[in-house]
Amino acid sequence: MTGSGQVSEIGLRLEALDLSIGERVLFAGFSLEAPPGEVVTVMGPSGCGKSSLLSYLCGTLEPGFRAAGRIWLAGVAIDDLPPERRRLGILFQDDMLFPHLSVSENLAFALPARVRERRARVAAALREADLVGFGERDPATLSGGQRARVALMRTLLAEPRALLLDEPFNKLDRDLRQRVRRFVFDHARRSALPTLLVTHDPADAEAAGGPVISLPDEPAGGRVVTWRERSRRLA
Repeated sequence: MTGSGQVSEIGLRLEALDLSIGERVLFAGFSLEAPPGEVVTVMGPSGCGKSSLLSYLCGTLEPGFRAAGRIWLAGVAIDDLPPERRRLGILFQDDMLFPHLSVSENLAFALPARVRERRARVAAALREADLVGFGERDPATLSGGQRARVALMRTLLAEPRALLLDEPFNKLDRDLRQRVRRFVFDHARRSALPTLLVTHDPADAEAAGGPVISLPDEPAGGRVVTWRERSRRLA
């Protein structure tokens, strides 16, 4: 995370974000930058506004919140754009697969309308997720790890310019969590996507390997630290 002009032009940048609900201020003057292929982690206690931050980025903040500040993606301000034009992909705790669609149909749903080679793109996504032969399966028959891989590939097929992760590993057991986490982070880096992860689990932040922002209970803008600095402070 740097202040270079290059990052501002091609990465994800939040500039002087203020976010509040009612009389409670969640963020004041909050800023960050995520370069392409880097995972920036935002940590903090429950209720400090981590998920609300992602909602603001997506343009889906619920009524009752007040927000101000600029969101820049690839050098373009997107905070005034409707959600469908922001080109942000997001993964949640729940994989959000459509139960009435097959695995292939779930993947194809994300493809832009202009894409003609839909079958080829879906087949390539299944190969990349090591799910060849699973295209006609009902999502309910998949394991948790398989569903997580389908959810990520569906998000990537939508051609986002940045990736947002809202505690997507929270419901997975320890071993599966490590494998899925590696799969997601590897794909984010390979696709050169600026990535923002919100989590309360230090192991997620350590695996992400990028800068860590600790959000306090009281608004102070958040202090940016690297994982190594945070580890020394907690030791």
